Amino acid sequence: QDGLKQCLSEFKQELAWVERLDVTSGPVMDPVSQSAADKDAVDPENDFQREMSFYRQAQAAVLEALPRLRKLQVPTRRPDDYFAEMAKSDQQMQKIRQKLKSKQEAMERSEKAKQLRAMRKYGKKVQTEILQRRQKEKKNMLNAVKKYQKGLSDKLDFLDEEQTLSQGNKKGSASQRIKKGPNAKRRYKNQKFGFGGKKKGSKWNTKESFNDVSSFRSKVAHNKGLGKGGKGGKKALNKRPGKRARQKMKSRTR
Repeated sequence: QDGLKQCLSEFKQELAWVERLDVTSGPVMDPVSQSAADKDAVDPENDFQREMSFYRQAQAAVLEALPRLRKLQVPTRRPDDYFAEMAKSDQQMQKIRQKLKSKQEAMERSEKAKQLRAMRKYGKKVQTEILQRRQKEKKNMLNAVKKYQKGLSDKLDFLDEEQTLSQGNKKGSASQRIKKGPNAKRRYKNQKFGFGGKKKGSKWNTKESFNDVSSFRSKVAHNKGLGKGGKGGKKALNKRPGKRARQKMKSRTR
């Protein structure tokens, strides 16, 4: 205690109170009981009581210092046009802003990744449900076929269901093909090289081609157009067979 008093006397300066602004408050007043609070009643291990005692002590010091400052005509309120320089520089604030922006972008990326994972999980779930449903339908159909083969059932309803399902799938695929149409590459080639047309069944007769006899020539049909210049048709028909042909004919008759 003596050493502390000696140190205090060394750095203590006899200045006016307005230069020092030190306040030593007395006992803290309890606002409920309107009496001085006992220091011994405050439990130092209780954080709430300890902080409340500090708060009341600071409040008492302020209530004691404000009248003295007003008496000395010292302003205690900050004016509206008060300008205070920031403790942090603009470069440091720019770094902080960039860091916050990078954190926000990282959070957005992670949120997007979570959404994509959720969508993939949902797609896989739907796909597994469809596969399970198809397997169940196939199993039911096979059981119905076995029952029919063994004579346990005489109903063929499963065939009608299968036919309706296949027709529905064909209609859906046909509508998809009609809606889709040729791709851009096929359209470009058709525009550049043209479309060759239908190849399969192109030589089949139709009703119009069967009734059309404009290309019919009677001379060619009655073997009058054989030989040079339309002559020698009958000669070609009445011509004697050759030696090898006669030998073959003889061997056959024998």
